[in-house]
Amino acid sequence: MHVDAIPSDALTREKVIGIMLQRFGDQFTTAEAIRERHGKGESYHSVASPDGVFFAKSTEDVAEVVKICADHKFPIVPFGVGTSLEGNIAALKGGICVDLSMMNEILEVNEEDLDVKVQAGVTRKQLNDFLRDTGLFFPIDPGADASIGGMAATRASGTNAVRYGTMRENVLSLTVVTADGRIVQTARRARKSAAGYDLTRLFVGSEGTLGIITEIRLKVYGIPESITSAVCQFEDLESAVNTSILIVQTGIPVARMELLDDVQMGACISYSKLEGYEEKPTIFFEFHGTETGAKEQAETVQAIAEEFGGSAFQWTSKMEDRNKLWQARHDAYYAAIALRSGCQGWATDVCVPVSRLAECINETKDDLEETGLISPLVGHVGDGNFHMLYIVDPNNQEEMAKAQAHSDRMVMRALEMGGTCTGEHGVGYGKIHFLTNEHGDAMSLMRSLKTAFDPDNIMNPGKIVNI
Repeated sequence: MHVDAIPSDALTREKVIGIMLQRFGDQFTTAEAIRERHGKGESYHSVASPDGVFFAKSTEDVAEVVKICADHKFPIVPFGVGTSLEGNIAALKGGICVDLSMMNEILEVNEEDLDVKVQAGVTRKQLNDFLRDTGLFFPIDPGADASIGGMAATRASGTNAVRYGTMRENVLSLTVVTADGRIVQTARRARKSAAGYDLTRLFVGSEGTLGIITEIRLKVYGIPESITSAVCQFEDLESAVNTSILIVQTGIPVARMELLDDVQMGACISYSKLEGYEEKPTIFFEFHGTETGAKEQAETVQAIAEEFGGSAFQWTSKMEDRNKLWQARHDAYYAAIALRSGCQGWATDVCVPVSRLAECINETKDDLEETGLISPLVGHVGDGNFHMLYIVDPNNQEEMAKAQAHSDRMVMRALEMGGTCTGEHGVGYGKIHFLTNEHGDAMSLMRSLKTAFDPDNIMNPGKIVNI
């Protein structure tokens, strides 16, 4: 199913496409299959194809294309690898999709300063494979092998965020092509600065609506001496969540703390062949540090978990066991959709203050029971972020409406608790209608920023703010 793109002026479209074909040759295509693939991420949102796809090879390439589009007030949508979840890359008004996947060079590694510079198309796995022999690693892990540019654009986080933070904390500077085709650098290499507006933070999370990120300088970290993983199971979700809250309040520097409800755990047991576990609410932990330190963290967490009835606490430092465990967590999406043949997954997330997490999850689960929907829950509970994955038949309009209504109620519940409509998926156009509820009058400032940076509204129009 397709979303009908708002048609650009036919003559303008024909002229821009003609210029692109003449100037860039094989780097530009209007092939329907390629356009369709670039009009949808990994979400339930329908396809909204661009008019053409440009495969950039350099920042200068991107700037040249942006100048062409700016001259003709023609829409531009940046594209990484297509793992977005809220319609972030849908070409709602057609235009040119700028695919950055061929810009995949690692430009600098500064081991002494613990920073690297990469092009936007480098993926997180590619970066860590490259860094392995240096003794460094990049910790942000959203699950998918997303591009670094896309992760910066959506302010991604993931399983390690409880210790290492999100992309917001780990991006030092950016190279950005603005809406008029200028190439700007948002900051220098220094770890801190009080000079001028913080443009880096402004572009991180802007989802291509203010400019196109082409290069990123990142913080990296030393690979820990010891990494220990653990699993603990609970009789109910509240006990599991309360365990995670106390761990955070105690200040234990846990690296990962991932919650799976009983439905998701059952799916993972079946799909990933996890032996020795029951279909119960479960927390996966990971601890980084010295061998003694990681072991002490695991023992302290075990004692806290036991206070809340945690059982079957198993921990290991063997790489093969850790890899199997975390592969099962990363495969949670595929495990969940395997629960219902012929259906798709509709993923959504919210984030609340950690002290309200148990309340928000319990109310969301109680609400879910009344809908009759299947929706496993997973959560990065160390920072109050959890996800629902509705397993739905996209051709069943009643079912889709129920999922939408439940998701909307969950978001409003999170907002009432001082939370946010999205902890890490971004806004796209899927959650744009919640931003006024969340930000109130601050939305007028966001619109002012958008019109100042992009007066003709050509940069990924229809996302984050409506102009």
